[in-house]
Amino acid sequence: MIHKKKVKGLGLCSGGLDSILSALVLRKQGIEVLWIAFETPFFSADKARKASSNNAIPIIVKNITEQYLPMLKDPKCGYGKHLNPCMDCHALMFRLAGEMMEETKSNFLFSGEVMGQRPMSQNKNSLRYVEKNSGYDGYILRPLSAKVLPETPMESNGLVDREKLCGFTGRSRKPQMELAGKFGVVDYPSPAGGCLLTDGGYAKRLKDLFDHQENIDASEMDLLSHGRHLRLDKDVKVVIGRNKKDNENMLRYYRPEKDIMLKTKNIPGPVTLISSGCGGDALVRAASISAGYSKASTDTPVKVCVTYPGGQKEITVTPIPNTEVQDLLIP
Repeated sequence: MIHKKKVKGLGLCSGGLDSILSALVLRKQGIEVLWIAFETPFFSADKARKASSNNAIPIIVKNITEQYLPMLKDPKCGYGKHLNPCMDCHALMFRLAGEMMEETKSNFLFSGEVMGQRPMSQNKNSLRYVEKNSGYDGYILRPLSAKVLPETPMESNGLVDREKLCGFTGRSRKPQMELAGKFGVVDYPSPAGGCLLTDGGYAKRLKDLFDHQENIDASEMDLLSHGRHLRLDKDVKVVIGRNKKDNENMLRYYRPEKDIMLKTKNIPGPVTLISSGCGGDALVRAASISAGYSKASTDTPVKVCVTYPGGQKEITVTPIPNTEVQDLLIP
C-alpha cells in the first residue's frame, strides 16, 4: 500500500508480546508507530520501557493515578474476580491516549488485544464496550484480530491495509509466537498479568482502605504490597514488616510528616507503620502487637521507640503474641 501522506498510529503498550506484535505489524506496512504506557500504584510501565528500547519504538509514559482512582472506586461494568475493572480500565486508557492524538499528530489508536484471549474482557461485546466508552469510537484498531472484527474507518479509508493485518482469536499463543519468530522478536515477557488489582490479597487490603478512608495517596497504595496489615479500628491500621526486605520496602513509603513508626529498642524486631498516626490506647496497643512480632519474650516488658511527626519518644509495653491478633489481619 502506498500512502499519500505519512500515517501514524498511537498504541497502548503493556510491554507484552501482543503489544509488540501489534506495533510491528503496522510498522511493516509503512505506518509510523508510537506507544503510550500508563502507570499507577497497581501497574508499572517497566515492561513497556524495555519493549520500547528493544524494538526501537518511541514511547510516552504517564502516571494516571489521579484519573484512575475515581474509575476504580466505581467502575460502570463492575469488577472481575477481584478488584480489577478491566473493561472500564481499557476504556479510560483509550480515552487518555485519544487526548494525546492531536499532540502526537497520530491518525488513530491501536492495541495488542486479541479477540477471545480473555473470555470476559476481550470478547466482541467487551471490545465494543471499550470503544463506545472511550470517547474515540471509530479510531481504535486491533491489528492482531482485525480480520475477525468489523472493518474500521482506518481500513476502509485506506490508512491501513486490512489484508496485511491478522485474524488471531482465542487463548492459544502459538500464532503470536510464530509471528514473533518472523519478526525476530525473542525478548518478551511471559503473558502473566502484572496488575496488582488481580491479586486477591492486594485487592482485599485495597478494599479495606477504600472502606475506611476517603483521601488516599500513592504511598499508602504502594505500601499495600508489603508487610502484615492489621485493622485495629475504623481509624487505625497497622503495617508490620515480615522480614528484612519487607522492612526496607516499607521504609520507602514511610511518610515522616504523617505516619508513626515503631521499632523495639535493643531487640530485633519489625518495622511497624501506623498510617496517618494515632494516639492514646491505640498507640499502646499497636506497639504491643509490634513487640509481639519481635524476638522479645511475651512475658517481659519491652521498650518501643515511637517516631512521630515532629519528634520521638519511648514507651514500655507488654508484647501481645501474634497468635492473639490473627482476627485483626487483613488477608
